[in-house]
Amino acid sequence: MDARHSACLLAGLVFLLHGFTAWAVVEVSMEDRVEVLKGETAQITCMFTSDDGFGALTIQWFYVSKTGEKHSIYYQDATTQMVERSTSFTDRIMVNVTVATREVVLTITDVQIKDQLEFICLVKSLTDGVSEGRTKLLVFERPDSPTIEGVQTGIYVYETTPSKIGSCEVKNGFPKPNITWYRNNAPIQGDSDEVKIMPSTTIESSGLFSVRSELSLKVMKEDKDAQFYCKVTYLVPGGTRMTETNRINITVYYPSTAVNVWVESPKGKIKEGDSIMFHCYGNGNTPSSVYIIKHGEKEYAVESNTLILENVTRLQNGYYECNSMDMETYEELSGNTTVFVHYLEPAVVLPTNIEIAQGEELTATCNALSSLQTHTAWFKNGRLVSFGHTLIVKDVTFDTAGAYTCVVTVPEIDGMEEMETLRVTVKGAPQIMKPEHTDLEESVANTVELTCHVRGFPSPQIIWTTADGKILETTSQNEMEDGVHSMVSMEVTSDLTAFCNASNEYGADALAFNIKAIVYTTAAATTTSTSTNRTSTLSSSTVQAATAIPPKKIRKESNGVIIAVIIICILLLAILGSVLYFLYKKGKICGRSGKQDLTKEKSSKDNIVVEMKSDNTEDAVLLGVNGEKLLRSPQ
Repeated sequence: MDARHSACLLAGLVFLLHGFTAWAVVEVSMEDRVEVLKGETAQITCMFTSDDGFGALTIQWFYVSKTGEKHSIYYQDATTQMVERSTSFTDRIMVNVTVATREVVLTITDVQIKDQLEFICLVKSLTDGVSEGRTKLLVFERPDSPTIEGVQTGIYVYETTPSKIGSCEVKNGFPKPNITWYRNNAPIQGDSDEVKIMPSTTIESSGLFSVRSELSLKVMKEDKDAQFYCKVTYLVPGGTRMTETNRINITVYYPSTAVNVWVESPKGKIKEGDSIMFHCYGNGNTPSSVYIIKHGEKEYAVESNTLILENVTRLQNGYYECNSMDMETYEELSGNTTVFVHYLEPAVVLPTNIEIAQGEELTATCNALSSLQTHTAWFKNGRLVSFGHTLIVKDVTFDTAGAYTCVVTVPEIDGMEEMETLRVTVKGAPQIMKPEHTDLEESVANTVELTCHVRGFPSPQIIWTTADGKILETTSQNEMEDGVHSMVSMEVTSDLTAFCNASNEYGADALAFNIKAIVYTTAAATTTSTSTNRTSTLSSSTVQAATAIPPKKIRKESNGVIIAVIIICILLLAILGSVLYFLYKKGKICGRSGKQDLTKEKSSKDNIVVEMKSDNTEDAVLLGVNGEKLLRSPQ
């Protein structure tokens, strides 16, 4: 009898022995499900009870395929532990048995979507029989962040069928995620004539689900401010999670019920010359609306809801109407506004030119018609002289003459200004503007220029004369706004007096210029010095008087040069005399020996002398440094 038959007999004996006492049962308990994220590790626990020792037990693990077939993946008995080969779990499972707690744990690593199966734990005892338990392994994968895309074109409210609003999509989730549309935080229910929601599902090659949902609805005007978004719900181990998309807005086209037109610029009051910008808008936003602005019989096309009228005048005052027509419904609406263009007419000065005698009263007026209150001011040479429409100057003088500018402004509007000029001529006898100096010193043969500034009207006649009545030829004469400027040039030969004589029908005036002729001579070394010719100018105008040269300031630069030359020559002669005297005493000149008598007389500090002798006389002549001859007695 072989070993197999012996084992069967032994088992039968044991069975019979137990059968005489009582039947025993193996019990297995397991969880209904075990949940795990894709890629993580799952542990499936199998709890059992048995009176037999561990050595009498056989443990097996199976999984049930999609078709319902059982496939063994693990076997263990008292002598063997074996993982079934050639299964998808061969390299990813491990079984741990805890004898004390009667617990068997199946560990699966790197769980995949395909691992979502039912697993069977089977425990067989030699005396207690066989029992099994089942657990479903549920695998989860969090999806990618959902995306939303709205339509880029506008949607008209008068569409008869639902229009597409946008689409939401979520990818790579397991089990299949769920998408719900929201409008302003309220869920949108589909499947009606007003709302259509079109879901679609894609199973990726990885076994994960990608879900897309498209929303269409009939929009209302209120939807122009609505926010649309999607919520995505998905399962994870132990619960449910939710995520949202960004919020989008859509462009809703709806017809206007009213039209408004207004002046956008300038703000405030409008003046002639301004550019007016009109804005014309309806409270709808259909792109098919056409706008036209009417003013009287004239029509203006409106582009981009804006009309600009440049350089407006008061003729453009009045009523402006903006008309809007919806080219889809042909409904026409209008709005209006009123424009007033303020004006300031050119200033009028009366009279514009005034000739008035000295001592009389000057009166002139300045007015400019305006639609607003005006302000008038008078200026002369940029200086304010009076306020008000009327200019009054009492007891006029030559200083009153000139140009006056009347400036009319409108205080309420910046830049609204007009101006006009008044020219005033004061009649009277000539008046010569006396300079600071009328006396002049000048060298003989030089030229002097004299200028005379005369005020008066009518323009005075100016004649230059000398004291003996000779008429001088005028070099130049110009009539200026402030009077007549006359100039004469003459050569100085001797002292003379020149007269500027001015006269007109109202009287005469005269001014004398005294010129003193200066002659420079030099007596030293019979040398005479003649100065270079030059021209001096003396003016009678108040401006030129400041530059007139007073007599005591007149100098001759050439005289100083001559004096300096004479001094240098005298010094050179003194040095030469000293050298000659020294050589004479040493016998270096005139063939004399070196034994010469040196005068015993001491010369003063200011008189260095040189002794000179001749063969024909015993008298010696001493030359001093100043050139004087000193006679010396014979020794």
